[in-house]
Amino acid sequence: MWQIMLIDAQFWPFLVAITLLTMSPGVDTLLVIRNTARGGVRDGLLTSLAICSGLFVHAAVSALGISLILLQSAWAFGLLKLAGAGYLIWLGVNSLLASRRGQGLPVAGVSGAPRAVPFWLPLREGFLSNVLNPKTVIFYMAFLPQFIAPGDPALFKSLFLAGVHFVIANIWQIAIAAMVGGAGRLLASRRFARWLNGLTGAVLVTFGVKLALERQPG
Repeated sequence: MWQIMLIDAQFWPFLVAITLLTMSPGVDTLLVIRNTARGGVRDGLLTSLAICSGLFVHAAVSALGISLILLQSAWAFGLLKLAGAGYLIWLGVNSLLASRRGQGLPVAGVSGAPRAVPFWLPLREGFLSNVLNPKTVIFYMAFLPQFIAPGDPALFKSLFLAGVHFVIANIWQIAIAAMVGGAGRLLASRRFARWLNGLTGAVLVTFGVKLALERQPG
């Protein structure tokens, strides 16, 4: 019975849609690339796990109706939006400052071990960047109900779909982290490090400013 409710005719369109959406470049991909370049594949993996863990938060609040409250309350949604925008801008500014310093990225076998970064830092950055993103709130509120039948337990089904998204997104993002981590000598180049940090910083700041200036949906 549980299998019928969880994997039904609506599951396969969801699987295709969420896979395509996951592969679309965005803030999550950018953050995984940045953190992998900064601290190695471990940091990229931790960032991905933290980002995807935030999906369960969005699935739960969507199923419980909290997302609807946020969307209907201008001040609550605005507060969440500004918090998310501010965090993206903060991450971007840090990358721009790293670009200005112009140091090559330490890479194992090229310039010593990867830079020592506390394990909690990529976890915090990944989790907060996802949970504070109001676009994910809107997306889960609008997207998930399309794949939940009237007789399904909304919370359980939402968490199940978020779990599927968690697996797919981690596979994609960890693969990206592995590719970036394998760049070796390229990452150790001072010129490339400045370019990468400058690009990611500029894009993160742009995303943050754009998010802050966007109007509330509806």
